[in-house]
Amino acid sequence: MPSEFIIDVNESDFEYEVLAYSQNTPVVVDFWATWCRPCKTLSPLLEALAYEAMGSFRLAKVDVDSNPNLALQFGVRTVPTVKAFSGGQVVGDFVGAQPEERVRTFISNITPPSKDSLAQEKGLSLLANHEWAEAEENFLELIEQYPDRPEILLGLAKAQLGLGDPFEPLLILRNFPSSKQYAAAEKLLPYAEALGYLKQNNLPQENDLDFAFSNCIRLASRNNIPSALDGLLEILRQNKRYRGGLAQKVILAIFELLGEDDELTRSYRAELASILF
Repeated sequence: MPSEFIIDVNESDFEYEVLAYSQNTPVVVDFWATWCRPCKTLSPLLEALAYEAMGSFRLAKVDVDSNPNLALQFGVRTVPTVKAFSGGQVVGDFVGAQPEERVRTFISNITPPSKDSLAQEKGLSLLANHEWAEAEENFLELIEQYPDRPEILLGLAKAQLGLGDPFEPLLILRNFPSSKQYAAAEKLLPYAEALGYLKQNNLPQENDLDFAFSNCIRLASRNNIPSALDGLLEILRQNKRYRGGLAQKVILAIFELLGEDDELTRSYRAELASILF
């Protein structure tokens, strides 16, 4: 029977009630069917354990006949199938009715989402919303505990660049560890270097395009991103090879800073492509 610990879920609310919910609390999903005889034994056991646990995990029940797409998505070929979710991911499963002791062991072995992973998720959300100061604070707290974790180093560098501070990010990006985040760090480096030169009054000032480039970096450092991108694109229109492709590299760095899903990134990426190709 549904309660605060037990919920019936379907294809329309699975993402919210299971995947999103499991970012904070583990969710055990019972894939069942009315015609399934073993389900009549296992489902009441899972419900009893959910009540006993008093909220340390949620039990979500999926009727596979009513939700065939969910069964297909998660590879459910027979019922009952039980899958445990934590942090939005499947972290364990079993098929068929099991003795109570084995079910208890399965549930007790589910690792709840760590506070650190939640803090990291919060930091990424703050970056996506361009809340640079709050993101910096969040990643500074994380980096005290995990000074060498690439995803945290990258998050901190992005937050500080968003605040217009190039010097700490330059230390991070120039010494970035080999990891799947390395390519993103490399993309950010041209903007961080240009911003550092601007702060030290060392950007070239030899011609009109140099003056325009300096102004673009200044605008970007003040979070006037649309004007900065407009200016950089105009430089490309006049000289696609400006200082070895520096204008294009900085545009791509700003896209990385904003995030691929950002509206400005999508809009200006299309304009960049029209100029280059």
